[in-house]
Amino acid sequence: MEAIKFIAKRLCAFIVSLAVLSFVIFSLLFLAPGDPARSLVGVKKVTPELLEQIRAQYHLDEPFFMQFGRWLSGVFHLDFGQSIRSGMPVTQMIAPHAAVTMELVLISLILSVLIGITCGIIGAKGRGKIRDGAINVTALVGTSAPSFAVGLVFLYVFALKFGWFPTHGIGDRTFVDTLWHLALPAITLTFGISAMIVKITRSAVLQEEISDYTTFLRARAIAPFRIVRAQLKGAAAPILTSTGLVLASLFGSTVLVESVFAIPGLGNLLATSVTFHDVPVVQFIALMLSFFICASQMIVDVIVYFINPDTRQRRRLAS
Repeated sequence: MEAIKFIAKRLCAFIVSLAVLSFVIFSLLFLAPGDPARSLVGVKKVTPELLEQIRAQYHLDEPFFMQFGRWLSGVFHLDFGQSIRSGMPVTQMIAPHAAVTMELVLISLILSVLIGITCGIIGAKGRGKIRDGAINVTALVGTSAPSFAVGLVFLYVFALKFGWFPTHGIGDRTFVDTLWHLALPAITLTFGISAMIVKITRSAVLQEEISDYTTFLRARAIAPFRIVRAQLKGAAAPILTSTGLVLASLFGSTVLVESVFAIPGLGNLLATSVTFHDVPVVQFIALMLSFFICASQMIVDVIVYFINPDTRQRRRLAS
């Protein structure tokens, strides 16, 4: 019963967050400079009569809340309108770009979690040693350097100088060729994202190192691998929470990295849509990214609740 209550609370928080974000997204684009009607005119001669006709056709002459209500009604019916620039349905236009971005995000997330947790454990176990210092310095550089700057360096060294990776694009979309084209952008994203996970994992494992149960396990001559496994279980809450937070920065960094490597994903589409004031496309991309970020946070909170008994105990005492 308590678990159901917790899940219901998180689901309500997710819905409220998404509703607030949808209002903010629509408001910012509504207040943005520029006239969408002029973009809809295209190459035709601009006249006041034509602009008024287009505004009436696309309901751009209605008050703000009426436009927001109409847009929100379309969202509930999975109708996100048509692109101003291409005239295609927004979902149909975005689908191939979203697939590329999701592939890049998935590869980067898997690499970041594997490398971040592994290096964090190695650093914590070798505290004060050379390997710990090297990992800390690398993590500091990874968290400080902008993703686009790292991408430019990697592009120059590994693609132009050594020729190990392609310089741009996603290839012919076969599995191996796509993986080869996305490898360097994924490594670029992983360099910064894994650095955050390294620092959080190292800190969490160090806390477990000084715990009573770790001392007890060592006194009983338990195998080091089993001790690490027990420590990871105790440190799972902050590590999982940081992984959920990483998704937010991962989506933001992807936009810049896609531009550096000329990848036809959501980042390039978003930049182009903002330039051409293609409001429906920008709204949908922003709303979709908000949905994934909020959903990931909700899922992580639920997972932490079930795997960490201390979290449940604290919530029980708080209530």
